[in-house]
Amino acid sequence: MDSTASTGLATLCVDCGGGGIKTALLRADGTRSEILRTPVTYPFAPADLLSTVADHAKQLGNFDRITLGLPGMIRHGTVAYTPHYIRRAGPHTRVLPPLEESWNGLDLQTALEVRFRVPTLVINDAELAAASVVSGHGLELVLTLGTGLGSAFLDNGTLAPHLEISHAPMSWGLVYDDVVGESERLRLGDGAWSRRILRAVESLWPVFRWDVLYLGGGNAARITPQVRAKLPGVHFVANMAGVDGGARAWELALPHPTTVELS
Repeated sequence: MDSTASTGLATLCVDCGGGGIKTALLRADGTRSEILRTPVTYPFAPADLLSTVADHAKQLGNFDRITLGLPGMIRHGTVAYTPHYIRRAGPHTRVLPPLEESWNGLDLQTALEVRFRVPTLVINDAELAAASVVSGHGLELVLTLGTGLGSAFLDNGTLAPHLEISHAPMSWGLVYDDVVGESERLRLGDGAWSRRILRAVESLWPVFRWDVLYLGGGNAARITPQVRAKLPGVHFVANMAGVDGGARAWELALPHPTTVELS
């Protein structure tokens, strides 16, 4: 399904990562603007994100709604937990308690609606990426491989409540992020790291029993041919630009109320 198909609405789509914020305008006719990218400068507070979105929005023009994907656990537009922005200098650095307090528990969906006066959908960033590739049929699991492990699970095209697989125990007392994240790929090399990806997929099968599995994200292309051969039926997808799923994400997300009066 074309994730940029015409909806009659212009969607400002924001894909938030640990290293940068990417934004594009998905126009009402189904075309997409250029993608703007601003590096994340740490420490990074909610006000910094809102300012970045405002700057991108000013450059891209008018829109009818906003879709924003954020790393971590998002519940009905509220940040239950985000792993990167609460830290002094980015992923794997020290947590700053004032930043942790400002991010975790933040109703980001409402904050964006109040700031920009349009309906807004805030979801996990892997779920945003999933919207650009899933078929909408059966149980589909999308795993994104980057700084850590992102995930999205869908039942006939509807997003299930988000689970942070990345923080679940995997082995040796470590969580999935610790075992298959970018820092371990750099330490081990692609061959040994790819074998860990195989082990991760095999460990998740009894939990999800998916109909279709997609592996994407920036590091999916680094999985070795030897390991790919041991993953028959897995769909390897190009590094998914989360912004491409910004319009379709509204179809996949569970119904949610508009939280502010926009008239």
